[in-house]
Amino acid sequence: MMSTHAHQQRLKRARGFTLLEVMVALAVIAIGLGAVITEASRNISNATLLEAKTLGHWVATNKVVEVQVSGDWPRAGEESGDVEMAGRDWYWTTIVIDTLDDHVKRMDVEVRTDASSEKPIVKVISYLGKPI
Repeated sequence: MMSTHAHQQRLKRARGFTLLEVMVALAVIAIGLGAVITEASRNISNATLLEAKTLGHWVATNKVVEVQVSGDWPRAGEESGDVEMAGRDWYWTTIVIDTLDDHVKRMDVEVRTDASSEKPIVKVISYLGKPI
C-alpha cells in the first residue's frame, strides 16, 4: 500500500495548469483565430471581386467582337444595353469616338453589375479598323 507521503508527492508532480494559464492560452488562441477569420473573409471578398471583373471583361470583349464581326462601321455616339452571362445580368455602354484617321474609330466599352451604378466594374478601350 502507498504511503500518504508518496501519494502527496505523486499528486504534486501530476499537477495541471492553473486557471490563469488556461485563460491566457485561450485569449491567445482567440486573437489568432480572429486574425485568421478576418483574412479568410478578405480573401473571399477579393475572389468575388475578381470573378466579377473577369466576367465583366468577357462581356466587354464580346461586345467589341460583335461589332467587329458584324461588318458594320459604327457611328460615333453612345449605346447601352444588357446581357446575361454566367447567370447574372450585366449592363454595358459603348462609346464610339472618331479619330484623326478616317479608317480607325475608338470604342470604349464600360460594364456594370447594376444599371444604376455610376462607376463601371470594367472598362475596355479598343480601336476598330474600317471594314473592307
